[in-house]
Amino acid sequence: MGSADSKLNFRKAVIQLTTKTQPVEATDDAFWDQFWADTATSVQDVFALVPAAEIRAVREESPSNLATLCYKAVEKLVQGAESGCHSEKEKQIVLNCSRLLTRVLPYIFEDPDWRGFFWSTVPGAGRGGGEDDDENARPLAESLLLAVADLLFCPDFTVQSHRRSTVDLAEDLHSLDSCEYIWEAGVGFAHSPQPSYIHDMNRTELLKLLLTCFSEAMYLPPAPDSGSTNPWVQFFCSTENRHALPLFTSLLNTVCAYDPVGYGIPYNHLLFSDYREPLVEEAAQVLIVTLDHDSATSANPTVDGTTTGTAMDDVDPPGPENLFVNYLSRIHREEDFQFILKGIARLLSNPLLQTYLPNSTKKIQFHQELLVLFWKLCDFNKKFLFFVLKSSDVLDILVPILYFLNDARADQSRVGLMHIGVFILLLLSGERNFGVRLNKPYSVRVPMDIPVFTGTHADLLIVVFHKIITSGHQRLQPLFDCLLTIVVNVSPYLKSLSMVAANKLLHLLEAFSTTWFLFSAAQNHHLVFFLLEVFNNIIQYQFDGNSNLVYAIIRKRSVFHQLANLPTDPPAIHKALQRRRRAPEPLSRTGSQEGASMEGSRPAAPAEPGTLKTSLVATPGIDKLTEKSQVSEDGTLRSLEPAPQQSSADGSPAEEEPSQAWQDQRRLSSASASGQWSPTSEWVLSWKSKLPLQTIMRLLQVLVPQVEKICIDKGLTDESEILRFLQHGTLVGLLPVPHPILIRKYQANSGTAMWFRTYMWGVIYLRNVDPPVWYDTDVKLFEIQRV
Repeated sequence: MGSADSKLNFRKAVIQLTTKTQPVEATDDAFWDQFWADTATSVQDVFALVPAAEIRAVREESPSNLATLCYKAVEKLVQGAESGCHSEKEKQIVLNCSRLLTRVLPYIFEDPDWRGFFWSTVPGAGRGGGEDDDENARPLAESLLLAVADLLFCPDFTVQSHRRSTVDLAEDLHSLDSCEYIWEAGVGFAHSPQPSYIHDMNRTELLKLLLTCFSEAMYLPPAPDSGSTNPWVQFFCSTENRHALPLFTSLLNTVCAYDPVGYGIPYNHLLFSDYREPLVEEAAQVLIVTLDHDSATSANPTVDGTTTGTAMDDVDPPGPENLFVNYLSRIHREEDFQFILKGIARLLSNPLLQTYLPNSTKKIQFHQELLVLFWKLCDFNKKFLFFVLKSSDVLDILVPILYFLNDARADQSRVGLMHIGVFILLLLSGERNFGVRLNKPYSVRVPMDIPVFTGTHADLLIVVFHKIITSGHQRLQPLFDCLLTIVVNVSPYLKSLSMVAANKLLHLLEAFSTTWFLFSAAQNHHLVFFLLEVFNNIIQYQFDGNSNLVYAIIRKRSVFHQLANLPTDPPAIHKALQRRRRAPEPLSRTGSQEGASMEGSRPAAPAEPGTLKTSLVATPGIDKLTEKSQVSEDGTLRSLEPAPQQSSADGSPAEEEPSQAWQDQRRLSSASASGQWSPTSEWVLSWKSKLPLQTIMRLLQVLVPQVEKICIDKGLTDESEILRFLQHGTLVGLLPVPHPILIRKYQANSGTAMWFRTYMWGVIYLRNVDPPVWYDTDVKLFEIQRV
């Protein structure tokens, strides 16, 4: 039958379904088979031939027919899984049912009255005359998920048959050991099967259906407790699914083994169409959704992979453990870690390769899914995190992240990407090794819209962060705390900052310590505290080697004197705020000598007008996002939380912490009638007295006269001479006793878990445009907005 005929027949069936007012019996196979038996329709055809309005009409006007359609389609998938899909016809039926369910499910989910439908058993729909009645006790959702899992390991349909001859009995899907049919070599599997275009396409279709099943989460509003587990994911990742391990392994290996370059030959992708990429994208999306697990509220997998806490003391009722999370947390072989890290780094770097040899490699689009996957790996598997930081391989993840952050900084539609990049760096920065790794010279020259500099990866990080803060868009302001916390965390380990990076840090201090900025919001002074902490860490722990920074501090000494003499009287506060109303520039762009940008770089562009974006929930403040720890002499961490409120009498270093002031702030700053926040003298005094300026003031007191003397004696205006003097200078015995190093480590909490859920589903919603699985359905987890 020609494809035009089959489309016509399929469309006729759809019209019949939408116009029938009477229920059609489930046993009326002649009617139901029209939807899948004789048609060869692509998934795009199904979306075109089954319009949204008609699905909704059937749902409202003849619900029993929609119920029967779903039930019959699931039944066909179950039969396909049982028979093993040997004939072409059976394979076609399975694919048609899969496409139809992918089309219809979102409309089931968007109506709260239908949401329980797949979790009910279908009454009276016995399988032809009442045999197997116990089978009907399974909810439809479970039958569907188990059938899809079986079909993903179906010889000659989604995996290669191991039988050598046709005479052999076909492999029985129920006795088949799917661990021998893992899709790709990698973790726990050494054999790489012959690639098959058809198998990849069939897997992609089934994974799309699976993702659609899981997408019920999109139709529930973001709940603050977020403890609600997704019942589809929960069942699929439980011991009920006998393919959980091979499927987890297949998805992970398919993603990490993918090489879009085209077998290492530039421009090769132009000769061969890459049928693997859609599968890899689908696999990455299914993988991150199955790993959507709130580690803050559940038993936490520890480093050795055992769980701490039992299901009993859990807030959730004890449910089956998510096996995907469990397996992920238990990967431990070095070669497996190497395979995963190399794979993710290769894929994340792919868009950067584009900038050297345009179009030489296929440009992948799923970097956001990869970042979520990398986040999950580090969050659930501490051994993996330590492995990543053990060598300079972590820099192969860092550079692409900095590239994405810099590239997306002006684009409102990519705020989510900015957040996840920063969250990953925050997580890494809590580990000492990350700071140490940053000292490696940066020689890769990826064209980026940043000033040219010669230095280390730490310089790259600081220069990019400066660019985000001074020329990103307004919506990034909540991230400033995070960006500076990362710099604080790595600062005690930075051996030698370049002059460019040193100037950038001082420019930030200058911008953040203007009176209008300090007085215009309750939290702004925290940014100054963070920067002072960075300078103190470097002066106390890395003075030798940081003459560029010391020189920059001496040159900008007036900024520190202004901070020490910050006015606190009401008229001065009022005047500072008046100045702001005249010039509401977010941050001064001037005063930082912007060198020329790197050759071949394009400026970060704002979103095209009309670009779709999805809304995100607010992220927790830095005090909720991190936990303070003190680094002891031997390098171990001691948590400082939850510390009782100390009186400032003992002047302990913890007192310099801006967080102490969080509680007082609300009390000391008056809120005016309009609900506008306004600063008071008491409030300014409450934190001004805690500014950690002692170390820097002492440094200036000792070095400035010496530098001035050199300049007068030698009539010098030349930097290099002064830098040479500072390089050989020492402050041993002249500075206050070094303060303990404070690290703010990321800590899991339900706020970030909810953020990740909305971000992840927003990405999946926007990336699935062909076919547009969720487009124009009534999603509740986020709003779809146009820039």
